[in-house]
Amino acid sequence: MHRSHTCWELKAQNVGEKVILAGWVNKVRNLWGMTFIDLRDRYGITQITINPANGNISLENLENLEDIRSEYVIQVQWEVIARPDNMINKDMITGEVEIQANTIKVITKAKVLPFPIVEDPNTSEENRFKYRYLDLRRKKVLENILFRSQMTTFTRNWFTSNGFVDIQTPIFTVSSPEGARDFLIPSRVNPGQCYALPQAPQQYKQLLMVGGIDKYVQIAPCFRDEDPRSDRHSCEFYQIDCEMSFVQQDDIYAVVENYFNALIPTLAPHKKITVAFKRLKYKEAIDMYGSDKPDLRFDMQLIDMTEEFKTSDFSVFKDTATNWGTIKAMRFENKVLTRKEADDLTEQVKKNKAKGLAYLMIDEEGLKGSIAKFITPEFLEIIQQKTWLQKGDSLLLIGDTYDIVTTALGRLRTYIRDKYLQINKDDLAFCWIEDFPMFEQDPETGKYDFCHNPFSIVKGWFEALKNPNKLEITSEQYDLSCNGYEILSGSIRNHDPELLLEAFKVVGRGEIEIKAKFGAMYEAFQFGPPPHGGFAIWFDRVLMILKDEENIREVYAFPKSGKAQDVMMGAPSFVDPMLLDEIGIDFTDRVKKFLNNKE
Repeated sequence: MHRSHTCWELKAQNVGEKVILAGWVNKVRNLWGMTFIDLRDRYGITQITINPANGNISLENLENLEDIRSEYVIQVQWEVIARPDNMINKDMITGEVEIQANTIKVITKAKVLPFPIVEDPNTSEENRFKYRYLDLRRKKVLENILFRSQMTTFTRNWFTSNGFVDIQTPIFTVSSPEGARDFLIPSRVNPGQCYALPQAPQQYKQLLMVGGIDKYVQIAPCFRDEDPRSDRHSCEFYQIDCEMSFVQQDDIYAVVENYFNALIPTLAPHKKITVAFKRLKYKEAIDMYGSDKPDLRFDMQLIDMTEEFKTSDFSVFKDTATNWGTIKAMRFENKVLTRKEADDLTEQVKKNKAKGLAYLMIDEEGLKGSIAKFITPEFLEIIQQKTWLQKGDSLLLIGDTYDIVTTALGRLRTYIRDKYLQINKDDLAFCWIEDFPMFEQDPETGKYDFCHNPFSIVKGWFEALKNPNKLEITSEQYDLSCNGYEILSGSIRNHDPELLLEAFKVVGRGEIEIKAKFGAMYEAFQFGPPPHGGFAIWFDRVLMILKDEENIREVYAFPKSGKAQDVMMGAPSFVDPMLLDEIGIDFTDRVKKFLNNKE
């Protein structure tokens, strides 16, 4: 056999046993004429001691020692002995024992590594991903992968024990509008036609409801051609995809909340739910926090000052408030900004289309700031009553259109959190966002489109669609945010085919187009669909939060790089022209254009 025990298994009760261990050499040390090897596998580390003086080890094995270095795979045999009291390592399960080896066998050698297998390898992300199989040997990376496995197992067990049926939906499917570009797969046997990788199993899970399977779950792979970012992985991601029949919004919430209330104490007991599933309307969230995924671990709300500034002496804000815009303020508690800090915050809001940032501060000398000279004592009292501004605080203000003001202050709120506030990472603040707008409008063309899921039901049904201001129409769409991340999206679905038609007419799509793009579902809805609703939990983002990772790529075994590349396997790659010819694709002109632009 290769091993009788793992490297994290032997304890004081094993002293005197003859054992065989195998693993990677984590470290080699030579002290006092003896050699110590820390032998590592995925379970942990055991110390191996080689003492030539006791005569247990052969000359051949001693010669092997001279060649052994880090990351060699070796096998050792002999006896478990107790460490001397002064050498016990209380931080290790195996810290009371060591293996006194008499046989050492080198199984495989390792050349010099591109980076060390240590907590901080001091190398680029791209280099780590190129040699990901080595990166996986690092404790932190391995722990993320093992945690992912535990969460996968827990999730499947929890949902199936609660009556959900785990069903795998097709990977090769039809192109469907889910808000991003599809990945297309040309068909060899159907020339000129393409499959699409699913952006989500949306239509399939609704068809399962029509089929009478009233509780569906899947840890579903989803594929979207989107630009990567810190909380969005390139190409593929996973979601806990669920659908239920004969449910209303509160029924959905109960399932989700029960899942998280079970998951967190089981897998991440150090995490505490400090905000337990607060509910906010979409409009409230934007108004109060400038975001539809607010971090509620801290306050710092946006305060509307539009009416107040209509009577102020600050003409810029007075004109904005009186004629066309919105004024909002945000109190930065217990912080008096320096000029450099104020300039930095101003640059941040300019990145989000705001023309600038006004600010006021109260210190030992009184009121200061960029607009302090325009603030009379009487108006300062009004400001303080509305914002609770006190000595030692700063007040940040923006005047512009409503969208620019809320977006800029909302993102500034997050920037201040990351730069200045000491937020406890073990706190979890969950918030339901409800009543999303059903439609959005292109400001240039005036055309309407669906704001979120086109299959969400319209609140108020047919009567609501008669509203001439389509932007006021809301849907039974809901998101769940946690610590500033969107971790779930879902809705009660539109199960009435006529209502579905009317909703699509608003965005300029008629029955012919619906039948062409959603033919199976539209036809299925003619045969008695039940009322139903569902959700998708962004599996990878939840992992990211529970493991305190700042980049989602760290929770994948084999992640894509920030350039959407698998640098380890060399994907994407050029393929044999014969294969392209077989499926009728010619990239020649596009590749030439790309190479010319690159030059």
